[in-house]
Amino acid sequence: MTIDIICPLYNAEKYILDLDKSFKKQKKVKLNKIIYILTESKDNTEKILKENNIDYKKIKKEDFSHSLIREKAAFESKADIICFVTQDVVIESNLWLYELVKNIISKNCVAAFSRQISKFNNIEKYTREKNYPDKSRIVSKKDLKTLGLNTFFFSDASGAIDRNIFVKLNGYDGKKLPISEDMYFAYKIIMNNYKISYEADSIVYHSHNFSLKELYDRYKLTGKFFKENNYLDKYGTNKAGGSLAKYILKRALKEGNIKVLVRFPFDMGARFIGMKVGKKYGGQKQ
Repeated sequence: MTIDIICPLYNAEKYILDLDKSFKKQKKVKLNKIIYILTESKDNTEKILKENNIDYKKIKKEDFSHSLIREKAAFESKADIICFVTQDVVIESNLWLYELVKNIISKNCVAAFSRQISKFNNIEKYTREKNYPDKSRIVSKKDLKTLGLNTFFFSDASGAIDRNIFVKLNGYDGKKLPISEDMYFAYKIIMNNYKISYEADSIVYHSHNFSLKELYDRYKLTGKFFKENNYLDKYGTNKAGGSLAKYILKRALKEGNIKVLVRFPFDMGARFIGMKVGKKYGGQKQ
């Protein structure tokens, strides 16, 4: 099966060359195209792309949408599988893509996502451990009772989808989603009786050091997403967040990670308040 990689870019000068090399060194797969979508940037991303003869499409800043640019590229693709990747992942294995798509090719699922590991010794290290364990699994509608909201867990930081299914289910329904577009589509996959695979052997390194303000803003957007898609609430949105917080605290205490323990109440507070504000006010200005 042929594969198109779809990768949005914005101020990506420090990522693009290594990322492009990592895509092109992949083995045991039929890579059809690498589709870069560059939002007009202030850095040298476009210059680097041109100097290295890397094809890309450019869009205006006001035309960017996490969901719509991916949807458009996927609908225009002629490949059997589309693979969404974000610019800031680091791929070290030349079998990353094979491990990601193997169960889609074998018809065991219609979508799959990679394991993400943080290189930083911060709270994200533990959230990655919790959300991306070292054991693969395939989930379906029958797992809703045990997994709840986590049944719809999927990440387009490194995720692949059978393109025919993406088109059949109408992608993101033409919605301009600022966040959680991956969960939005994962819900459609599961509720239409298809399966999603988590591939622990397909590894990317994805590391951030968010400020409290950045965390608040992200969770405010997440709260807005859940307000607008409140059908998800019955699957335990609060329970999922509580489980993650307990895991982080337990692991930080076990490792004696003082930096994380000091940050923990403020970090969790930023997430909690952001989510509450987003759910209450949605897109309104406060």
